[in-house]
Amino acid sequence: MTRSVRASLVQASFPELCPDPSLPPARLKSRLIDAHVGLVQQAAAAGANLVCLQELFYAPYFPAEQNTRWLELAEPVGTPDSPDAARGPTLRLMQDLATKLGVVLIVPIAEEAMTGVIYNAAAVLAPDGRLLGTYRKHHLPHCHPGFWEKFYFKPGTGGYPVFDTPFGRVGVYICYDRHFPEGARALGLGGAEIVFNPSATVAGLSEYLWSIEQPAHAVANQYFVGAINRAGAEAPWNIGEFYGSSYFCDPRGQTLAKAPRSGTHVLTADLDLGMIRSVREVWQFYRDRRPETYGSLTGERP
Repeated sequence: MTRSVRASLVQASFPELCPDPSLPPARLKSRLIDAHVGLVQQAAAAGANLVCLQELFYAPYFPAEQNTRWLELAEPVGTPDSPDAARGPTLRLMQDLATKLGVVLIVPIAEEAMTGVIYNAAAVLAPDGRLLGTYRKHHLPHCHPGFWEKFYFKPGTGGYPVFDTPFGRVGVYICYDRHFPEGARALGLGGAEIVFNPSATVAGLSEYLWSIEQPAHAVANQYFVGAINRAGAEAPWNIGEFYGSSYFCDPRGQTLAKAPRSGTHVLTADLDLGMIRSVREVWQFYRDRRPETYGSLTGERP
């Protein structure tokens, strides 16, 4: 049975969208939000039902340095039951945009949950602008210069939620999360049909893995994956080249559409969600699981 939806990934190049990196954080944020509104509108004009932005879309990749000035970019998100007024201006603007365009919008954001507690998160908005919920990035890099996320963010809480939307069941897994198969499996067991992975990753060891890990998650869990990466080298830090190459892959791990390595692009693909059932009827990975043998996965390591 065909159950097709159209999805878009917004791959953005900070040097293209904001050529002057010396602006104060608030000015950079304003310019990048304005640019992304136009890119979301472009996706909707192409018929997209679901649109996902890249990790920390409204800023340069500021964890490239340790500087408290970037903390001002954090905003409250609230819960689905909290009033819209409890949310920050960026999310309220995106709620209005989702309503105007009638799209599901996945908005990565620095979420200020309470004073001194900030998460690298993504809010999922319904086509009527309602906040369906938030995913908070669980796995935070702090292993070498240029990726100082633990300086800014707390490890995520709230597990691995799956969000019911009119266009399928959506999961989110952010950047460094993709190296951990456990959360990818939890999203599949939770019923995810499409998992979006907004990222910020530079050339080097991870570029080779970029084309392997997420198709492997798609195969192991038999869902679609939309993988986004920003593009270009970001001054003044120049920690490496963000290599773009955003893509969609299907439950067989096959690439459906791929963006170029450089530049800002709106990548759009049609996803036949009916394919999930047909693939699972052949590969019965969930039926054949042996969870009673997996206890050592959560035990202490020697």
